[in-house]
Amino acid sequence: MKRLLSLFLVLAIISCNNNNKETTAAITNDLYKEVQTGGVKIIPIETPKGKFNVWTKTIGSNSKIKLLLLNGGPGATHEYFECFENFLLPENVELIYYDQLGCGLSDNPKDTTMWDLSRFVEEVEQVRKALNLNKDNFYLLGHSWGGILAMQYALKYQDNLRGLIISNMMSSCPAYGKYAQEVLAPQFDPKVLDTIRQIEAKGDFSNPKYMELLLPNFYAKHICRINPWPEPVSRSLGKMNQSLYVTMQGPSEFGIGGNLITWDVSKELPKIKTPTLTIGGTHDTMDPEHMKWMSTQVQNGRNITCPNGSHMSMYDDQKNYFPGLIQFIKDVDRGTQIK
Repeated sequence: MKRLLSLFLVLAIISCNNNNKETTAAITNDLYKEVQTGGVKIIPIETPKGKFNVWTKTIGSNSKIKLLLLNGGPGATHEYFECFENFLLPENVELIYYDQLGCGLSDNPKDTTMWDLSRFVEEVEQVRKALNLNKDNFYLLGHSWGGILAMQYALKYQDNLRGLIISNMMSSCPAYGKYAQEVLAPQFDPKVLDTIRQIEAKGDFSNPKYMELLLPNFYAKHICRINPWPEPVSRSLGKMNQSLYVTMQGPSEFGIGGNLITWDVSKELPKIKTPTLTIGGTHDTMDPEHMKWMSTQVQNGRNITCPNGSHMSMYDDQKNYFPGLIQFIKDVDRGTQIK
């Protein structure tokens, strides 16, 4: 019995020593040098109205390919980009979610004077610096309003960029408004369109009838053609900052009526030398031919037109959206000519 107890004691000591060695090895790992937050980083942003915090989250790890995502709206959240994880993470693309000021998990100043394009451009630049993004690894994807922001950022700071992706956004809001009125509006039932026009003429945008008509006749056909909408899309758009949205876009996606109404950089596109991908959808709210044309105006451009896609082509035409996006990123990373 004494021999048996002695053996158990020896085994217990050996086991403890081994556990201590394993624990010591784990503690020396770099992960334990600072508190881990699952990739979340809160970034302080300097603005004309003081300092505010914006929320970011990095998923994956690739020192050469870091893709920062600019959400649309204006005023939606990063959440509708969640489908990117299924396609890009297996391709070793590092994803960076980012809620712009006034959106989602970031601070909301509740000050409409802050909803200004040039201020948002400077915000993106501060986020870039805080995340150590540079010309060797920084890919920027802007969708819808985020595409406006991405183009404007590139025109000022393109020397910091490795690749630019403009998803489902034209380079001219006047042209966008014209497309809505001359191409999309005639697709409505005349009686439906007449009722919509009457509501708009009165400025009665809070009338429930307005969205009641737009949802099946416009949003279901040109925003996202999946019924019901994918949960991340509904969740993100359900958190829309209406103050931000109406101030910059106007009360509806059916045309534009906010302070972006005159925005137009179509003649400035030749200044963009960064490799650029434009993505459009055949059923988009934006003119797919204009987005194809944009790719010919930048110095080094490529286009994807998603035949089954609408404004949310990353959902309703994933088979064309993601292979083209992945190929573009890989080609830029390899230094392959993308024309």
